[in-house]
Amino acid sequence: MKNIAVFVAVLVIAGAGVGAGYWLGTRQDQGAEIQADAPRTSTADAAKKTERRLLYYRNPMGLPDTSPTPKKDQMGMDYIPVYADEEPATGTSTVKISLEKVQRLGVKTEAAALRELTRTVRAVGTVQVDERGLHTVAPKFEGWIERLNVNTTGQYVKRGEVLMEVYSPDLVAAQQEYIIAWKGVEAVKDGNPETQASMRQLVAGALQRLSNWDISETELQRLQREGTARRTISLRSPVSGVVLEKPALKGMRFMPGEALYKISDLSALWLLADVFEQDLALIAQGQSAKIMVNAYPGRAFAGRVAFVYPTVTPETRTAKLRIELANTGGLLKPAMYASIELAAGRSRAKVLAVPDSAVLDSGTRQIVLVQRGEGSFEPRTVKLGMYADGYVEVLEGIKAGDSVVISANFLIDSESNLRAALSTFGTHSNPEPKPAAAQPVQRTPAAAAEHKGH
Repeated sequence: MKNIAVFVAVLVIAGAGVGAGYWLGTRQDQGAEIQADAPRTSTADAAKKTERRLLYYRNPMGLPDTSPTPKKDQMGMDYIPVYADEEPATGTSTVKISLEKVQRLGVKTEAAALRELTRTVRAVGTVQVDERGLHTVAPKFEGWIERLNVNTTGQYVKRGEVLMEVYSPDLVAAQQEYIIAWKGVEAVKDGNPETQASMRQLVAGALQRLSNWDISETELQRLQREGTARRTISLRSPVSGVVLEKPALKGMRFMPGEALYKISDLSALWLLADVFEQDLALIAQGQSAKIMVNAYPGRAFAGRVAFVYPTVTPETRTAKLRIELANTGGLLKPAMYASIELAAGRSRAKVLAVPDSAVLDSGTRQIVLVQRGEGSFEPRTVKLGMYADGYVEVLEGIKAGDSVVISANFLIDSESNLRAALSTFGTHSNPEPKPAAAQPVQRTPAAAAEHKGH
């Protein structure tokens, strides 16, 4: 009996030992699992924190079209993902873009500032002869050319220089009339006063007739001095200048009014320039002009706007300007092609201006994108004034110091247009839509079959 009791006690003690060992082993295994799972849990939480939450995919061309899943547009371009950190707050017109995308797009900004704007109007034109210095030698009597003293086109002649010797029966008769009247005055110098006065009137009439035929004063003085009629008379140049045209030929017969020479003074020229219709308000009489010609690269000639023609060419929508300029040294030639710069629109005070590349013009409105923070841009409607070289005056919409986007603003504006279009359709009533994976599309069996067919 005693042996049985001892045996039972041994079994109880052994069982207790086995149970304690099992319990200790289980606790150690659980501790190891906890220690092993702890790093994995921390890593998963960290990855979950760094993962960006996808909202939807938008049309790459800025159209009001979104998709919960990746897709392509009609041109094969991938839709662009939009994440939660890029979505602007509800009720604002600000477009928020990640800094990575801003750098990738090459966005550049510049502060609006006060500037003194000068608009340079550019035009093209051709050098022309000053019409006021153009003269034509056209005798008022019939005759024949006996000799040409100036026989080449382009030759320079001085005022009073003999151009040609001409024979005219009318001129010979007029000289003879003068000589007879002059001899009559000599014959009646002892007569009564009335006869003397009549003869003097005949002399004066003969001289006036020759003068009316544009016979030079030199020839008339010679006639009075010599008192003899010549067969030929010298025709002289009425001005100093260059012979532009010379239809006259030796031995030819000419009729009254027929042009024999065309002479122009090229010391002063005209420049006829074509200016676009929208620039006419900036042009005024007396305005200075800078003129360049291809014949003399790097050299500028000074001119002055003398006249703005009152008509506009309907085919080109341009108006003509007449610019006067001095032809120092005779460098400029008629019909030369020239480019013109007119300094116009110089403001008396500085005005608020931004680079013209900052303006997005839709035809009905003009907007600029103002940077509100890192990756945050706000489109603003502006009222514009004068355009200058690379800058435009801003009358309303922004203030000095506002940082405006001057590069890649079209791409940012597509974001703004997208948001405005989505707001119109009520897409932004829920500013934080669930990720695409958490929004299953529910379809009826019929709709599902139709979708599958597509």
